[in-house]
Amino acid sequence: MSTYIVAGLGNPGPTYQWTRHNAGFLFLDHLAHLENISISKKSFSGFSGEWNFAGHRLILLKPQTFMNLSGTSVMQALQFHKVPISNLIVIHDELDLPFGVVRLKNGGGHGGHNGLRSIKENLGNGDFIRLRFGIGKSPHGDTTSHVLGKIPPDQMEILPRILDGGVEMLKVMLKEGLPKSMSLYHNKNYLEG
Repeated sequence: MSTYIVAGLGNPGPTYQWTRHNAGFLFLDHLAHLENISISKKSFSGFSGEWNFAGHRLILLKPQTFMNLSGTSVMQALQFHKVPISNLIVIHDELDLPFGVVRLKNGGGHGGHNGLRSIKENLGNGDFIRLRFGIGKSPHGDTTSHVLGKIPPDQMEILPRILDGGVEMLKVMLKEGLPKSMSLYHNKNYLEG
C-alpha cells in the first residue's frame, strides 16, 4: 500500500474560509464530506485525516501556518510518514486557469503562488503533483485582493460541481495513474456541465 500526502492549501480562520485562495481547503472539506472522513487531528502544524482509497493510504493535510509558510507543514508530514516528493499531491488555486477549469500537473514553478513557493523552498524542488483549481485573473489587475476575495455568489452556486470534478480526477489518478488522468481531463471545463 503506497502512502500519499494530499495537502490542500489555504489560510486558517473564518475570515478566509470562502476566499479563492482557499481552494485547497474547500476541496479537502468537500472530499471529507463525500467520503465521511474527519480532518481534525492536530498534527504537522495543521489538521490531518486519513483516507484509504484504491489500495492507497492518503494523509489529508490542511496546513494552519498561513499560506506563505505551507511548506513547513508539508515537510513535517512528508518526513514523518517517509513519503517521497513524487507522492505529494498539492491542491491549490490557479490564477492562470479560468474559473471552472481543474487540471492535474506534475512539477513546474510556483507561478507567484506563495504556498507553492514555500513548499518548493522547504523541499528543495517542485517535483510534486498539483491539482489546480482555476480562479482566473482579476479584471482590475489587483492580484492580492482577487485571490483573497470572497468567491462571488454565482460561482459559489457551481462550486460543488467543480469540487466534485476535482474529486473524480483525484480518484482516477489514484486508480489509473497520472498520465491517464491528465489526458482524460485535459480540456474539461466544469462550467459547461
